[in-house]
Amino acid sequence: MSNDVRRVTKRCEELLRDPALNKGSAFTPEERAALGLEGLLPPAVSSLEGQIERVMNNLHGKPKPLEQYIYLRTLQDRNETLFHATLIAYLEELAPIVYTPTVGEAVQRFSHIFRGSRGLFITPENIGHIDRILSCAVQDEVGIIVCTDNEGILGIGDQGVGGIGIPIGKLALYVAAGGFPPSACLPISLDVGTDNEELLADPVYLGLRRRRLGDEEYDAFINAFVEGVKRNCPGAILQWEDFSRERAWENLERYRDELPSFNDDIQGTAAVAHAGLLGALRRAERPLIGERIAVIGAGASGVGVASALIAALQAEGLSFQEASAQVMVFDRRGLVLTNRESLSGYKRRIAHDPEVVREWGLDPEGDLSLPTVVAATRAGVVIGLSGQPGALPEEVVRMMAEEHERPIVFVLSNPSSKVEAHPHDVVRWSDGRAIVAVGSPFEPLEHAGFTHRFSQVNNFYAFPGIGAGAWLSRARRISDGMLIAAAQAIHGSLTDEDFAQGLLLPASARLRVVAADVAASVMQAAAEEGLAQRDLPADPRAFAANWQYRARYERYIPA
Repeated sequence: MSNDVRRVTKRCEELLRDPALNKGSAFTPEERAALGLEGLLPPAVSSLEGQIERVMNNLHGKPKPLEQYIYLRTLQDRNETLFHATLIAYLEELAPIVYTPTVGEAVQRFSHIFRGSRGLFITPENIGHIDRILSCAVQDEVGIIVCTDNEGILGIGDQGVGGIGIPIGKLALYVAAGGFPPSACLPISLDVGTDNEELLADPVYLGLRRRRLGDEEYDAFINAFVEGVKRNCPGAILQWEDFSRERAWENLERYRDELPSFNDDIQGTAAVAHAGLLGALRRAERPLIGERIAVIGAGASGVGVASALIAALQAEGLSFQEASAQVMVFDRRGLVLTNRESLSGYKRRIAHDPEVVREWGLDPEGDLSLPTVVAATRAGVVIGLSGQPGALPEEVVRMMAEEHERPIVFVLSNPSSKVEAHPHDVVRWSDGRAIVAVGSPFEPLEHAGFTHRFSQVNNFYAFPGIGAGAWLSRARRISDGMLIAAAQAIHGSLTDEDFAQGLLLPASARLRVVAADVAASVMQAAAEEGLAQRDLPADPRAFAANWQYRARYERYIPA
């Protein structure tokens, strides 16, 4: 129990029903007498630590991850302090339950497992009174908003109203890892309809039962939402989450200068992939400059990673043209070129000029498949973000292993069933020499007397600290330089012990430490670029760490 004292106006069952205030069996005898709780609780008084132990015992009694997810979500809606205290204490174990991969199943079954509402559900019918909706939800200062239009949920696509599970899960990690207080977090589902036939035909579906908005209506709706956020949540960080690839880029580019916002699928993935690559290059004892990098997949994440690596190479002194020539992006048609017909706008930033291809000795009109280009460029790094099983064939890995002592292969698609190549196969194809990272967890592999462990390139290394650093600096926008700083900070958090264990990223048990490191670096970058609206503290790292929320009970007295 904390020594902090809080005056509360609620009494009796009303107090027990408020998840932000409820302490359950931890209410002391004095609090029970003063606040009308006598007789409403069992007589024994529990400590927070005892409650956490009870939660974990109950959780371990539930055999399926979805059942564990439901139990934790119910706890969150009953006692926020206990929920967050448990998550912080067992972050490494519980992060896959409250977020990926379990949240994917929870999203798909949202309408069937619905217990109670959390966050906001804004529909086109609300466009005229978004202010009223936001003002009712905003009781304290909002620091971070995670919103989704539910169209590009994880690797499973349009999930309609159920997509709210993603912002809820993300914000749980913003609290547990990033240190945001729960009251500063706001999850929002922008329910613009769904084109998912199964949902539209499901009689218990809870979302807006109509097709998705057309482009003009959609743009007007998103604009009204953004304007409402600017009026009612000034300075809040807005994270765009799980939009379709086209709309992800459109919304990011349209609004990134209007309010501090970023897209985790594009920029968070890019930051942590960049950090993981720095770890891999350290192990391979090679610099980033000079590497030829092939990115499989030209969706939001693939283009985001490619763009970030180009920016990182520019930061090391290369021109845009020089940096772009080192990073090659592939879609189903092969290498993305500038002279393609109907080339999506967001792909243009990473498309190669045909003249560059000729310099490699290849015909721009000929075969530009992954094997052909990797052979011509002697690429030493492949990053898979396509969601296409088998997109990385054996011949490419063997080719890389012939050219490089330590080829670097990241297979990052989620879920594991969509991975470009199984990491165990990559190890075998390279005779155990490949440095491999994954997007979903995979079991270690014993090969030739050595245990290969696969670092998970998970966005939770990046977004909590990015959001915290932007909020603490009151950044006007979130720049590429701030994201590069985040990647470098993640890599800087990799300890010698982590590295000795074969990890390319810090141990996930240290996520709060990593988030403070990232937040401090982001704050410093914002200040250096003139984007901070708050003076940089003398010790940004200590400031970020001390600011982090700590889940503990206050002592209540009647107001």
